[in-house]
Amino acid sequence: MDLNFPHFPRPDGESPVGRMPASLAVLMVGIAARQAAGPTAVMHALALAQAQSSGDRPALLAPAHGAFNPAVATLLAAEPQE
Repeated sequence: MDLNFPHFPRPDGESPVGRMPASLAVLMVGIAARQAAGPTAVMHALALAQAQSSGDRPALLAPAHGAFNPAVATLLAAEPQE
């Protein structure tokens, strides 16, 4: 089973990509814009800019230990693999 992204052109000569309805495209752009302007995205952008200017990692969204909950991460890592 080929699960790769369809390449262009297809062997049968037909394009696998269809046209997106304009209303769906507008809806998707609106959703992306709202997400980018949301408080979490704004806070992340500010934290990242501040961290880059000081040469540090943003501790809130990228903890040094690599897990948001180190106790659970340790527990999951200790579980035997089946």
